[in-house]
Amino acid sequence: MKRVFLVLITIVFSLGIYAQPKYVFYFIGDGMGFNHVRLTQMYLAELQEKIGCEPLVMTSFPVVGIVATHSSSNPITDSAAAGTALATGKKTANGVLGLDDENEEVYSIADTLKKIGWSVGVSTSVSIDHATPGAFYAHVTKRSKYFKIGTQLADSDFDFFAGSSFLKPIGKVRKDSLCLYDLCEQKGYAFARGYENAQELLDTNKLILIDHNDGLTPSQLGKGRLAYGLEKQDTDLTLAKIVSTGVEFLSKKEKPFFFMVEGGSIDRAAHSNDAKNTIGEVLEFDSAIAVAYNFYQEHPDETLILVTADHETGGLALGKKKHFLNLKVLDNQKVSVDSLNNAIKELHAKLGAKIQYKNVQELLTKYLGFYTNIAISKENDALLQEKFNNIKQNKDKNVKTLYSEVYELSNLAIKIINEQAFIGWTTNSHSANPVPLFAVGNGAENFGGCIDNSFIANKLTELLCPPLPQDSTVTVETEEE
Repeated sequence: MKRVFLVLITIVFSLGIYAQPKYVFYFIGDGMGFNHVRLTQMYLAELQEKIGCEPLVMTSFPVVGIVATHSSSNPITDSAAAGTALATGKKTANGVLGLDDENEEVYSIADTLKKIGWSVGVSTSVSIDHATPGAFYAHVTKRSKYFKIGTQLADSDFDFFAGSSFLKPIGKVRKDSLCLYDLCEQKGYAFARGYENAQELLDTNKLILIDHNDGLTPSQLGKGRLAYGLEKQDTDLTLAKIVSTGVEFLSKKEKPFFFMVEGGSIDRAAHSNDAKNTIGEVLEFDSAIAVAYNFYQEHPDETLILVTADHETGGLALGKKKHFLNLKVLDNQKVSVDSLNNAIKELHAKLGAKIQYKNVQELLTKYLGFYTNIAISKENDALLQEKFNNIKQNKDKNVKTLYSEVYELSNLAIKIINEQAFIGWTTNSHSANPVPLFAVGNGAENFGGCIDNSFIANKLTELLCPPLPQDSTVTVETEEE
């Protein structure tokens, strides 16, 4: 006797079938153009008496892309619009964060992954309420609404945040003051102040790591950034320490994780047209990438690392003299333009009217190698002395950039050392130059070529958030006697 059975076979499409990465690192070098990377590579080569480029961790990645950065309002973007595109896959106007051109909220890849069970980390070398980190959790019409951005951070429920501190931790709600430190703690976050303290709090549910030198109390705000790599001390919190802490913390969750890491001070150095400090910040960023790359080597089939930038800052050009560069001269610069300026200011405050040009010359020798390792022309020395006289007579017209304000003398000194290296800058702001993308790991092949910055988040969503499970019914005829 024959019997026909209908056998129902259910095929379940799950995350495993898609063989997607379980661990995603999204590095964003604020202001980092192709030439910022190449400057760093060529400088390292010249220090070794080589002509060419020394590899960085990021430049060793097998997939390379060219990324367009324009916003919906201008060919030259700001960090808010670019951050929104990188985080959400949607273009918006300059100054706007997490909203589209109709002021509708748009949500980041971090939001989406958190909702489907991933752990999420967002970190930076500047303040955690700044434009790029904010693009992953906040929705505001103006990026300068730092307190509102901070309240949205507290509501995000992301697992790990890290950076220097909050820029505006105190806000007014009616007549009462509201403190972001208190609000975040009410939402279940523990605060770690510095790397060592963070090691004691790795078993907490949600963690915010801030610099031990910044934001110790709401009224004691510092520079809004970690120490520059050019000037850091062994005890300082660094971006590499942040990534190391974040990886350890997120790994304890035993879930897939998404981790955004911003090198925020590349932009600050480039806004000041400070080439040596720019190199230092690219190296700090690359050191953080190295931590993720070590993790990738332990989990090569499960990890994706993307490295890109929100825009290029400074219009950096490598070469101002026919067929000649002299980047090794930058090795004489020991501090950023901001710290050089602070040293001159402190000396002026100490000596008052007794300050002499030779006192400033001694600082220029100490911090830049002027007059000893670097020959200064009579013309440039006369210009430096003229700027010194303006300071002494309280006639100086400070040079202002987005994140810095320094004496004309300090600005001129950095300009002179740049000229000695034959480096040029076209602007103290952003440019429309494309930025690089470097990728390695599971899915990296999807990110090469010429792409728009909005493509990255959209492709990540496609790779990491597959369609909902579907059932298929198959009829199979079998025979039984």
